[in-house]
Amino acid sequence: MDNGKQVTSEVKRLVVFDVEGVLIPKNRYLLFEISRKLGFFGFIRIVVLGFLYEVGLLALDSALKRIFVMLKGFKAKEVFELHQNMPLIPGTEQVFETLNKNGYKTALISSGLPTQVVQDFATRLNADYAYGLELEINDGHLTGEISGDVIKKGGKAVVLKRLLEKENLTPKDCIMVADDRNNLAMFPYCNLKIGYNPDFVLTAKSDYVTRKELTEILPPITGQEPSPPQASISKSRGLREAIHMSSFLSTFVCIYITGNTLAASLILLVALLYGISEVARVRGINIPVLSEITWNAANKTELYEFATAPIHFAIGIAVSLLVFPAPICYVAVAVLTLGDGGAHIFGMKFGRTQIPYNKGKNLEGTLCGLLFAFLGSLIFVDPTRALIAAAFGMLIESLPLPIKDNLTMPLASGLLLYLIS
Repeated sequence: MDNGKQVTSEVKRLVVFDVEGVLIPKNRYLLFEISRKLGFFGFIRIVVLGFLYEVGLLALDSALKRIFVMLKGFKAKEVFELHQNMPLIPGTEQVFETLNKNGYKTALISSGLPTQVVQDFATRLNADYAYGLELEINDGHLTGEISGDVIKKGGKAVVLKRLLEKENLTPKDCIMVADDRNNLAMFPYCNLKIGYNPDFVLTAKSDYVTRKELTEILPPITGQEPSPPQASISKSRGLREAIHMSSFLSTFVCIYITGNTLAASLILLVALLYGISEVARVRGINIPVLSEITWNAANKTELYEFATAPIHFAIGIAVSLLVFPAPICYVAVAVLTLGDGGAHIFGMKFGRTQIPYNKGKNLEGTLCGLLFAFLGSLIFVDPTRALIAAAFGMLIESLPLPIKDNLTMPLASGLLLYLIS
C-alpha cells in the first residue's frame, strides 16, 4: 500500500512499526477476535498454539497455518471486519500525526494479521505502506490456506529490504519499533531500534526501550526533548502498587491464621477467577469486583488486552509458600512484594540512571527495591541472609529474562536461601 504522501524533508526517513503489541493490543486479533468465530475450544487451541510458539516448540508459520485452517469455510468479509472494534494503543494517533507532520515515511509490517486488516489500520493512521499475511479466498470464503513473506522465517526482513530499495533508502535512514523477537531479522536494516514493551530478546538488542506511553518513542526518533519524569504516580499505578506491596501481609496470614497450604490454595483460586474474568472482560463482559479492579489498576495498554501480570504474581507467591520451608518462603514473598513493588514506585519517581544490560530498568528503582526487600526479609531471617536474598532477588529483577520476574524473583531468592541454609 502506498498512499502517495508528500515528504517535506530533504532526507527521507522510514519508520517501520510492528502492529500487534505496538499499535494494537498484543494477540487481541488472533486470541480474542478470531476466537469469537471458533468458540471456547477454538480459543483454547489458539492459546496452546501461541504458547508452543512462545517457548520455541513451534515455528511461527506452522502456528499461524494451524490457526487459520480452523477458519476454513468462513466468509472472508466477516473475518476481515473482526478488527474494526479493536482499539489502538493510546497515543498511536498522536505518534503518526507527529511523524506525518515531520515528513517521515511510515510502514506497518505484521506477521499475524491479514494484509487487508493491516491496510485498514494504515488508512486510519495515514501510513504509507502496509504488509500482512495473505489469506486464500475462494468464492468469498476462506480456504484455510495462508501465504506471504511475512510468515516465513526472516520474511519481515525480506519485505523491509524490498521497501528500502523501493524508497532508495539505506539502513541508516530506517527506524524500527517492535515488541518481540519475531522482528529481530529486521534489525540489521535499521539504524535505530526501539523496543516498545519488548520481550527479553528485544530488551537486550534495542537501542532504546520504553514501557510507558507509545508517545515515548518520539524523542529518539525526532530528536525532541523527552518528557520529564512524572511528578506524581497515576491513580491506577498507585492502586496497582498498593495491591502489590500489601500482598506482603499474606505472610502473616499464613503464620497466624491459615497456614501456607490453605493460603496458597486460596491465592491460586483467586488467580483462576481473575483469569476467567479477564477473558470475559476482553470479550466485553464485566464480572463484578474482579473486572472493576482491573479497570482501575491496569495501565492504559492492559485495558484492551488480557492482563497476565496478576496471574504471574499470584503464582509466584503461591508456589513460594508451597515449595519452600518457613521462614524461607516468607522471605521469598517479601522480596517479590516489597522489592519489586518498591522498585516500580521509586523507579518511576526518581529513575535517572539506566541499567546498561537492561534499558527498561533504572538503578535508582533497583536500589530502592533492594532496601524494601531487605527490610521485609529482616522480619524472618538474620541480616546476612536477608541481604543475600534481597540482593539476589533484585539482581534477577533487573535482568532481561524470558520468564516474568513475578515468578523468577521469589523462586530464585528462595532457592538460594535454601541452598545456603
